[in-house]
Amino acid sequence: MTPWLSLIGGGSLFAITLHGLVLVAPAQASSDNGLVEITGDYRYALHQPETLAEAKQHACTEALHQAVSNSVAVKERTASLVDSTFFHRLIHTLATQHVSDQHIVQQSEQGRTVYCKVKALFHADAVDRVMLAQTVSGTDQVLDQNRALRILSAREDTDGTLVVTYQALKRLDWLGTAYQGGLRESADVMVDFYDEQGVLVRSSRHPARKTATGDDVMNPGEVGTLRIAKPLNARSYRVWVVK
Repeated sequence: MTPWLSLIGGGSLFAITLHGLVLVAPAQASSDNGLVEITGDYRYALHQPETLAEAKQHACTEALHQAVSNSVAVKERTASLVDSTFFHRLIHTLATQHVSDQHIVQQSEQGRTVYCKVKALFHADAVDRVMLAQTVSGTDQVLDQNRALRILSAREDTDGTLVVTYQALKRLDWLGTAYQGGLRESADVMVDFYDEQGVLVRSSRHPARKTATGDDVMNPGEVGTLRIAKPLNARSYRVWVVK
């Protein structure tokens, strides 16, 4: 029998017949304007000193990243990509800047493990533009920033330690009581480590101080550095800040 490919139900299913065997697989719904409906889920174990709310937020963030990374548009364009740092930065950019109408489909908790499933519309036509922009800009680009903090660089040292350099955009006073209700979360450096399969190994947050042991005030423009021990089974990482 001659193999054939047909589109059923306006793009909802692909059916392939090969030597009498019918294979049916779901295809992502898309529209002419490049919007694709995506879904993703993630389970995450709470780590001290995280709160339950922070763990839930992290699970939903990772669920969205999973949804984007598993989309057809991303898979097709990154199938041969071997630079894991570039890949995680690409997914982070797409998930934070090229996704709309995102909402939580399901959320639960069991003991110290939280679960989140999300659905969103992904602007799939942005993949090529973002990849080109990140390739042209090279490694000197700002990795991430919010209203309080800018991540300037992240690199692995010769001893395997991750070195993160950041810059204060606002006055960060860790001794001020008013600060706790203002920029507190925005001034934490978030670091995620992944194994060779891209599964999250560890997530941690680090206060953006001028030095690791003191200097509780950072003025706008001042630069600080973090040195973070990398887990033995970590093969890639992502450095980001809370938006």
